[in-house]
Amino acid sequence: MSHAPHKTPPVFNIVGFSGSGKTTLVEKLIRELSGRGLRVATIKHAHHEVVLDTPGKDSYRNKEAGAVMSLLLTSNRLQLVADATEGREPEQLAQRYLGGVDLVLAEGFTVSPGMKIEVLRRETAKPPRCTIEDGLIAIVTDMNEVYPQLPHFALDDVNGIVEFILQRAV
Repeated sequence: MSHAPHKTPPVFNIVGFSGSGKTTLVEKLIRELSGRGLRVATIKHAHHEVVLDTPGKDSYRNKEAGAVMSLLLTSNRLQLVADATEGREPEQLAQRYLGGVDLVLAEGFTVSPGMKIEVLRRETAKPPRCTIEDGLIAIVTDMNEVYPQLPHFALDDVNGIVEFILQRAV
């Protein structure tokens, strides 16, 4: 039995240094996009090991027995545990697992290909992490001098960022 591919939703990578405000921005974008009736999914890249399933529990045991993936369903939540040895880029993950959403906000995939919006704050005193060649399409910043050729958005301009994302998502 073959796995039929889903339509891949557009993926926007929100990147920046730790403490720049990426997660806060993603939360605000989700609220605004969802409030407009869009189904939004997120993909978060963790740089440290995270326990995804509890050893000894049924879903863990099924995965250990050789299941390609294991879904744990509660009354109002679903958790997927699957091997991720290949197809680890946000666009590949969105195509495989998130075909039923309108768009994806990925956080922490600085070196992955795809469209990137960087959060850059003067107070962090760091240079941009990405270049235009890396897929950088906009900056959320209080620093007008960085990549002046790209669209700039203020740190609190959630509506402007959402409008930009929606124009690019077509």
